[in-house]
Amino acid sequence: MATAPEQFRTPGQLLNSLLEERNWSQRLLAIILDVNETTISKIVNGVNRVDAEMALKLGEVFGVEPERFLTLQQSYDLAKAKLVTSPDPARAAKATLFRNLPISEMIKRRWLNVESVKDVAGVERELKRFFGVHDLNEIEALPHAARKTLVVGASNEKMAADAQLVWIYRVKKAAEQLMVSPYSQLAVRRVINDLKPLMMSPEGARKVPRILAEAGIRFVIVETIGPAKIDGVCIWLDDYSPVIGMTLRYDRIDNFWFVLRHELEHVDKLHGRDGAVRLDAELEGAKAGVGQDIPEEERVANDAAANYGFTQEYLQKFITRKSPIFREIDVLGFSKVVKVHPGIVVGRLQHATDRYDLLRKHLVGVKSKIVPSAFVDGWGDVASVNYDE
Repeated sequence: MATAPEQFRTPGQLLNSLLEERNWSQRLLAIILDVNETTISKIVNGVNRVDAEMALKLGEVFGVEPERFLTLQQSYDLAKAKLVTSPDPARAAKATLFRNLPISEMIKRRWLNVESVKDVAGVERELKRFFGVHDLNEIEALPHAARKTLVVGASNEKMAADAQLVWIYRVKKAAEQLMVSPYSQLAVRRVINDLKPLMMSPEGARKVPRILAEAGIRFVIVETIGPAKIDGVCIWLDDYSPVIGMTLRYDRIDNFWFVLRHELEHVDKLHGRDGAVRLDAELEGAKAGVGQDIPEEERVANDAAANYGFTQEYLQKFITRKSPIFREIDVLGFSKVVKVHPGIVVGRLQHATDRYDLLRKHLVGVKSKIVPSAFVDGWGDVASVNYDE
């Protein structure tokens, strides 16, 4: 009986060994199988492949598992292919990009000018244009530190990070289209004070883009994409060109002002001017806190946002007086005293007490107010963004 399979490199070698064991000629085997003798000769010499049908026949004749022939054939085919196929690093890079980037959604959003993901050459061309590179291998993640939650498994986390990268690039390119006044740190601090009166009503959000532009801050709203649960970002085009990008993922007045003030603190403190991107994902719950597990720059930005309009200390005094019953009339009275919209008070009250059912009707949206006056990309609208050809 033939020895172990690893002794043979081709199905022809195994067949020849089996013929020798029985002292059979190729002609005799051809007669038994009712095939041409040339067919057997070509299998033995590795010219013809052993298919499934022939493997079954040989298995019956020699009393061996047909899988032995098929396994050897597969290994032999792969070995021959390696001799004629040159390694192509671009193939692996392309596969990674196609697997993790939200390409279908980028096409739907018209960020890539192709009709279908099936147009591989077109997608490759458009990705190079989108990222401003000459080769797919040049596409690298910006040095951003996204704080992600609700991500299960390394694969999903990678997909979320790549979607965040795509969103950041779109924000950056959109911001480059804007004309704003010269930037100064003094102007940023003035803006932080000037924005406070706008917190009294949802309509106040409409003035935010203009006020930021007058301080030299580019402000864009880009709908989040794919699994990237982004709230906002602070990036710098250069040392004098700060950018604040927001998604309005949660269309609530309290979230809008928290995220905006958070990003303004990054601008004011020059966070990210060294090239790092201050990307804020899932800026809710614990991520909006100041605990020891929060990075220092984020803790500073969260603290500034949580105390914008009125302080946490002032809110805590209100909670101490009214807990556990928070009547609507008392909350409305508090909002009048601190001169902010009731929804902002309700949002912070919910966060401080973990009672997210409180007075939810006051958590009104601002998207419809700010979208007409801002540079917006999303929700069916495609911003006019020029890319270098």
